[in-house]
Amino acid sequence: MAKKPLTRAETLEVIYDTERWKLLSHFRAEASQIMEALQKAHIHSSVHGSIARGDVSSKSDIDVFVPQVVSSFAIETALGKAAFPIDGRILVQATPTYSIRGYIEIDEQRHVSFPLSRLRRTEREFYRFGGEATLEMLGRKERAPGVDKRLMLVEPTADGHVESSVIGREEPVATLLGISVDTVLNRVRTLLRRDKVGRTGRFIERELSPEETFESALKTLADENPAVRRRLRTV
Repeated sequence: MAKKPLTRAETLEVIYDTERWKLLSHFRAEASQIMEALQKAHIHSSVHGSIARGDVSSKSDIDVFVPQVVSSFAIETALGKAAFPIDGRILVQATPTYSIRGYIEIDEQRHVSFPLSRLRRTEREFYRFGGEATLEMLGRKERAPGVDKRLMLVEPTADGHVESSVIGREEPVATLLGISVDTVLNRVRTLLRRDKVGRTGRFIERELSPEETFESALKTLADENPAVRRRLRTV
């Protein structure tokens, strides 16, 4: 069941038990292995979401993100050298104005995503909005503040985290996360609308065949779709 946005005036302190700390350590070790494989190929990456913040559950995904445009061959080669299987490869564009991204599925819980066209500032800040941690941060056992799908700001503490509603506090939340207010307002509007009307489909979601590369699939789409061509020409 999807998590619904909350509007709660007070701040709630959440204390982690031993099992949650163990689960967080496990997920972070898994993320570190993927990120180290990419780092060996000089590909910078980060992990975002609950694994960066710390508020994990057994259903948490390991979402590793490469923020810059990099050859998909280099990413797949780096994963292959570290013996990571590739279960699926998907090309995604959420809306006609969003950047086109590649998704490599290692398995149901582990993914690597990367842009195939340059990200706008608000798109890049999306990852910081949800909480983002580098490989160095994982090594230091450092967690990052971020906002979950309930629109609750999660701020790590020594014993767990404190959480509070973002709604009505968009400006101080943006300052804390080091992102623009526009990004916070955009995410609030998106998640509130999703709560009312449900999740809408992606503009493009195409699974690649074994012989295709992400770049060749993107070229085919650009040849066929004027909206894709326009997005590739703009930032």
